[in-house]
Amino acid sequence: MTRNSHVLVTGVGAMTPLGADAPSSWSGLLDGESGVRLLEEEWAADLPVHVAAGLTVDPASLLPRAEARKLDRGEQVALLSAREAWRDAGAPQVEPERLAVVIGTGTGGVLSTLGQDDVFERAGIRRLSPFAVPMLMPNGPAAWVSMDLGAKGGARTAVSACASGAEALALGQDLIRSGRVDVVVAGGVEACLHPFTLAAFAQMKALSTRSVDPETVSRPFDVARSGFVMGEGAGMMVLERAEFARARGARAHGTLAGSSVSSSADHITASDAEGQAFAIELALRDAGLAPADIGVVHAHATSTESGDLAEAEAIGRVIGSHAAVTATKSMTGHMLGASGTVGAMAAVFALENGTVPATRNLDDLDPRVELDVVRGELRTGQWSAALANSFGFGGHNVTLVFTR
Repeated sequence: MTRNSHVLVTGVGAMTPLGADAPSSWSGLLDGESGVRLLEEEWAADLPVHVAAGLTVDPASLLPRAEARKLDRGEQVALLSAREAWRDAGAPQVEPERLAVVIGTGTGGVLSTLGQDDVFERAGIRRLSPFAVPMLMPNGPAAWVSMDLGAKGGARTAVSACASGAEALALGQDLIRSGRVDVVVAGGVEACLHPFTLAAFAQMKALSTRSVDPETVSRPFDVARSGFVMGEGAGMMVLERAEFARARGARAHGTLAGSSVSSSADHITASDAEGQAFAIELALRDAGLAPADIGVVHAHATSTESGDLAEAEAIGRVIGSHAAVTATKSMTGHMLGASGTVGAMAAVFALENGTVPATRNLDDLDPRVELDVVRGELRTGQWSAALANSFGFGGHNVTLVFTR
């Protein structure tokens, strides 16, 4: 097995603010829908943030009650999306020792952590759930999915803030290339819509505090952007060694041709164009492609001024201005650890279907963004390669390259 071994994407699953599965989420992106809603819950009344992008369906309602009650919300979403991806891949017949799971998350089971702490403070130790520890563990989603599928080739967890889901895909690619496994279920998940997390992000001035017309609040690359909108969801992919997939007659959505995982080593929260450009260069080199080969870019683009501008500079410096750039967080909000895999899904489907979703709410492109950002109407065409960026607090930089 070599670094040039092909890794195919044979299955995709997702739960997002646009839909309870990958097809409905993709359809929502193409239709320019918005999953951002006004927070009408009583607990949100005194918060400085009044909008968020929640799931369209409660994941607990899609699981047997006995199963749902022992899982954190993030674990529920991860399990459902992984099952969808597995079905989409045709449920590969693979030896358990040759099957691995890699799932990233930025915050782990923070809803369970905060919720069980409330129970403890209010009612004492005897009222704590016996499942509290498995629910709060960041490795919980990977562990539950590995047990669900009988994966014995490893259950790993990438924790790199908003780059977690993308890093999970890169780690999955490495596992296959190394020859250790034939199939990996990889992705990212986040479910942390809670007054504490919203207040914490608001305190660092990362979230938009706008509440008028919620669907227009998330606006990457627009001069009127005012911060990101927090979302929740999951994205999962089944990655397979090409020879293994072909031997079983599997169809593929695309190929994960290259990846990079780097660190800016510069600032705990600030975006760094130099570090991001380095990640893009490494991913292109890994895929054996030139900048001119990239036809589509799924931008990390969260709708913060510093982040958008740093990424635009990095893309322009390495790729140039010829590629069609899309920023789907304008519709889903920022799903933190899940965003990287959902963005990868959008990149893969763009190549497969010859369609790039338009960036919503981009009414006035920031003149400092010298890129061909798709806006207004979706764009159709035939492209051979796409790039997906994910960057996280801590200087985590991940770039993935997909080919048809």
